[in-house]
Amino acid sequence: MKGLMVWGTTSDAGKSYIVTGLCRALANRGIKVAPFKGQNMSNNSYVTLSGHEIGRSQGLQAEAAKISPSVHMNPVLLKPRSDRNAEVIVQGKSMGSPAAAEYRSNYFINAKEAVEDSLAFLSKKYDVIVMEGAGSPAEVNLMDKDLANLVTAEIANVPALLTANIERGGIFASMTGTLNLLPEVHRKRVKGMVVNRFRGDPALFQNGVSWLEANTEIPVNGVLPALDIRMEQEDSLSFAALNTIKSTDKQQIDIAVIALPYVSNFTDLEPFAAEKDVSVRIVKEAGQFGSPDAVIIPGTRSTIDDYEYLCSIGIIQKICEHKKKGTYIVGICGGFQMMGELLIDQYGSDTGISGKTARGVQVFPMSTTFMESKQTRQWKGTFEQNSKRLLISGFEIHTGMDQIEYGEDFQPLFYNEDNKPEGIISTDNKCIGSYIHHLFHNDSWRNWWLNNIRRSKGLSNKPTVHYTANKEERLDALGNAIEKHLNVSQIIRMMEMGLS
Repeated sequence: MKGLMVWGTTSDAGKSYIVTGLCRALANRGIKVAPFKGQNMSNNSYVTLSGHEIGRSQGLQAEAAKISPSVHMNPVLLKPRSDRNAEVIVQGKSMGSPAAAEYRSNYFINAKEAVEDSLAFLSKKYDVIVMEGAGSPAEVNLMDKDLANLVTAEIANVPALLTANIERGGIFASMTGTLNLLPEVHRKRVKGMVVNRFRGDPALFQNGVSWLEANTEIPVNGVLPALDIRMEQEDSLSFAALNTIKSTDKQQIDIAVIALPYVSNFTDLEPFAAEKDVSVRIVKEAGQFGSPDAVIIPGTRSTIDDYEYLCSIGIIQKICEHKKKGTYIVGICGGFQMMGELLIDQYGSDTGISGKTARGVQVFPMSTTFMESKQTRQWKGTFEQNSKRLLISGFEIHTGMDQIEYGEDFQPLFYNEDNKPEGIISTDNKCIGSYIHHLFHNDSWRNWWLNNIRRSKGLSNKPTVHYTANKEERLDALGNAIEKHLNVSQIIRMMEMGLS
């Protein structure tokens, strides 16, 4: 098959970003390209039209390639549930949540077969496959079963492009060190290098390019500047990047986002970066809470464990205090479940302990029971209030089933296409809960919610910021930047020549 593996010297080296940009650049050249990541570890997932979970980045990369995301683009997805356990999803089917050692000994063969099968499937449909590695390919303690990097590259038998984030410093050591640690067969696989996130005049780094090429005998295919083109990130290191404190001015909306140990789909919050008068703070401890205008509890892969953690550090008490003050509060998926009255892990699907229960925040008149099977599906519906009617879209990923008692104080937030209620909203609009991920990616609805907060602060309404509607423009901008700063023609020849 024809393709390319993109490796990074570290996590957050820019692999996902570069693969996304390459997919758009190649698609714009008329090449049928598909993204691929053999094994991904992330709680930020994407739900395909068929209802399968894949890594969020592969969903975005498929959009960049102008094709429909498929489960074959990320056949193995690991979703961490604790320090030692992760849910294993193989071609969309959950295989349980083994410990890391058990996964490597009992699940690896099946996972490898899924990678082989999915690569074969994609190679029949597309001209080239652009593959993304994970972390670093030079983790010497994991090399024998490094499915995401070395094993995928070996199965596909494709050349590799090595990238490093120069902002983190030490790029010469990280580039040469990675190459020196790779087994010889994989070191020979590296046919090009990319310097990522360079700031300043690229001409000032020309001697750096010359040094890398002279000391590695591998061409540098480009120096990519730090680009102001925001894309959804799935790497856990990117969660902190959501901190966008633009000002402490009273004209700003201050949103406190609660940091959860096993936070999932934090890309739900990406659109706030485009709102000039919105500052987002990641709150990790009670002392950081401050006096926010709004609090958002995001999703989590381990609702009860994360809830008990928030209780232990005093965050839940702070949320209750601010609810009484009239602060706007939103819970998404696991955050929504926490805001109810009772959490029941009947089958152990949330905590691993059958029958475990926990008392929720008591904001919503509802209880949540965690079931054995998970709901994963794309979702469409409507939001209706007074004369306002907005179309809403997103996706669901949860095992919880709820019993909600609507009444005078709380009504359904949305109705789906079958006119069934989804979520909950208080009559004063200040407390909202929903299972719908990417809720805030609905530009008009996000504007409605923010304008409620603006008016409560005595501020004027602002027009809708079209963050999601402009995604195609951002993808084209990224593809154009890749064309401008990388030698794409050289990269295409690299893929065509393979390892010859």
